[in-house]
Amino acid sequence: MLVLPAALWTATLPALLPPRAHAATSPVDLTRPNVVVVLRHARAPGVGDPAGFRLDDCATQRNLSAGGREQARKLGERWKAAGFRPTQVLTSAWCRCQDTARLIGLGPVRVEPMLNSFLGSDAAARDAQIKRLSRYIDQLDPRGGPYLLVTHQVVVTALTGHDADSGGGVTIELPVAGQARRVTVLPAPEVAD
Repeated sequence: MLVLPAALWTATLPALLPPRAHAATSPVDLTRPNVVVVLRHARAPGVGDPAGFRLDDCATQRNLSAGGREQARKLGERWKAAGFRPTQVLTSAWCRCQDTARLIGLGPVRVEPMLNSFLGSDAAARDAQIKRLSRYIDQLDPRGGPYLLVTHQVVVTALTGHDADSGGGVTIELPVAGQARRVTVLPAPEVAD
């Protein structure tokens, strides 16, 4: 059972989640089937992508550093040792997200466009994407997980109101038996770059 020590996480009300969401008051067991891990890709130096980047060409994008690749592998090792076995591993189409998901090594990886970055998009497109993603998460079976979603900092923040360091994110506990949705910050593992 992987439980985050209380000293390593904080929680506040999320920004765009339904009103029934509330702040976490205890550590999260990531092996429970109602847990959704929304993870920012591992360390990739810089912000955004170079002008003219293409999703079908990793050489044109901002990619994981050696430290980022190590960070993703270490995260996968820790989660495997703790028994975290997501039933779905979904990722943004960006290479740094796909590489993070593959290096974590917790199952087959599927690209899901709702997890794509919207940096530079207009507010209407961003809001529509986040609403679709929030509805998608709401419709996940709380008995069918846990779930792992690998995405970008802008998506994590717009979805939950929390910033995410590279390799960190949030956990969302899907409601079970009338309980409210809980969001908890998941700290990034430390690695040298």
